Amino acid sequence: MRSPRTGPSHMNDPRKKALHVLNRLDSTGKTLDIIMEEADATGFMESRDRAFLNALVYGTLRWRGRLDAIIAQFSKIPLEKIDPRALNVLRMGVFQTEHMDGVPVSAAVNTSVELVKSFSGSWVANFVNAVLRNAHRKRDQIRFPDIETDPAGALAAQKSFPQWLIKRWLKRFGIEETQALCDAINGIPPMVIRTNRLAADPSDLIRALKSEHMDAAKTPFSPTGVAINGPAPGLFTSKPFQEGWFQVQDEAAQLVTWMMGLAPGDNALDACAGLGGKTGHMAQLMENKGSVLAMDHHSKKLEKLDREMERLGVRVVKTAWGDISKKRETPEMFDKVMLDAPCSGLGVLRRNPDAKWSMTEQRLKRRSKRQSLFLDHVADCVKPSGSLTYVVCSMEPEENEAVVKKFLERRPEFRLDKTVSGFPENARHLIRPSGFFKSYPHRHQMDGFFAACFKKKCP
Repeated sequence: MRSPRTGPSHMNDPRKKALHVLNRLDSTGKTLDIIMEEADATGFMESRDRAFLNALVYGTLRWRGRLDAIIAQFSKIPLEKIDPRALNVLRMGVFQTEHMDGVPVSAAVNTSVELVKSFSGSWVANFVNAVLRNAHRKRDQIRFPDIETDPAGALAAQKSFPQWLIKRWLKRFGIEETQALCDAINGIPPMVIRTNRLAADPSDLIRALKSEHMDAAKTPFSPTGVAINGPAPGLFTSKPFQEGWFQVQDEAAQLVTWMMGLAPGDNALDACAGLGGKTGHMAQLMENKGSVLAMDHHSKKLEKLDREMERLGVRVVKTAWGDISKKRETPEMFDKVMLDAPCSGLGVLRRNPDAKWSMTEQRLKRRSKRQSLFLDHVADCVKPSGSLTYVVCSMEPEENEAVVKKFLERRPEFRLDKTVSGFPENARHLIRPSGFFKSYPHRHQMDGFFAACFKKKCP
């Protein structure tokens, strides 16, 4: 990654904007996606600067734990006592010197010092300058905890993860597999899209993307998935996008919708629709015949979902505001229901590295309780002989098997569907004998997802 042009002091300077994004993450409860979207609205950026911004923000967040371990070795001030804004500047600076070969060390250090001067005094700027120069000059002296005597501390520092999460994974997977999982999550994932079969088939989409100089190929498991390797700067201005030939969606997120066993004419509910990735897939599996109610408690997301369905040529989706945290007295009934429940997001850290540092073990447990509540409420919307599919982008047992176990204990009218008929044959090995779908970044080169399908018994 080449260093951007330097000099402008306005908010379109990528380093200044990156610092703004990182500071907003620290001071608000918003997600990285939302803050990046807000940052985009502050002014136009040339493609080179935009690429540098993305690399700097995502890279600094991805490697924050390791960066902090390095900074701590060259700072006379404990990290917790450093101004959070200055600490983010230090993180960005070390990331540039350690991970961005195209950025000269002098540029990384000097721009970091200038950033600090914009909000603090000269002594802080001198401090940042000294830490960054020493961290680079004495990089051979950097030491991490010994993996033999302190495996959790070693992996947390070297691979850049919170210790509480590393300890969980070590207990479940052991050292070697935990290392592989960390490495997979720290890799930059490919852009994966799902073909809109209402408009095109995967081979047509691949040919069209190749004609636009993109390296596109079929995904190994999803019949409609296409992976784009390398840069795809013109993807969202391309003819296939404008004509609704695809939606961006990881392969694991594509596969879980197949769990529903949808057919033309079904009456389906997407209970937590978000921006409509799975909603669009549901309509396509139903061949635009039947009806899909897309529900969410964020009105702005539903407005975007409506526009997305129009782009895709989907005619069977209706949107409705709804809060599934509240039980309905007379719920509408559906043949097929999906609950893509709000979760920790620990299965999609490849794409959302901010969740590494915002999620805690306590919050994870609270998420599990909410998922159980939501599952109970949407279960009331399933017709006799209908089905309910529970989905989370998490690999953690509290959000996976534990939620399923509690649900079946409370709701004896439901049973697990272990057959999952109609699931893509290439991916059938991802369905466990229990009927659970489980994917892992290091095993399957896709996001970490869990899904289970329940059938409602006839009265």
